[in-house]
Amino acid sequence: MNIIGRITKNAEINTLKNDKQVVNFSVAINDSYKSKQGERIEQTTYYNCSYWISANVAKILTKGTLVELTGRASSNAWIGKDGEIRSGLNFHTSNIKLHGAGKKSEVEDKPFSKSQKTVVVQEETDDDLPF
Repeated sequence: MNIIGRITKNAEINTLKNDKQVVNFSVAINDSYKSKQGERIEQTTYYNCSYWISANVAKILTKGTLVELTGRASSNAWIGKDGEIRSGLNFHTSNIKLHGAGKKSEVEDKPFSKSQKTVVVQEETDDDLPF
């Protein structure tokens, strides 16, 4: 499955108990449609994304960057501290393609050249996943 959207905040690297690292970031996907009354309805869907192959990619996953992600989607539900039922969409990413940079000041501090547009990675196997 592929999704295209903008990163909502800079990616974070989390280290698990077994010293395996995961890059976590979120992506917003904007969509619009016309209602039966003819008015334009804007809708945004948010995905919590994870990437297990290399933590180095976090340097270029900055707020506002347009990305195309390949992977698989899942959903989860839980009861919040307030007792309300919550739910979320997750995207387990196996390939990342950049289509544009985030904020100019954030990108200038990074060691990647502006001509670098695609991150090439290997596909995950089921053994690589922590779940």
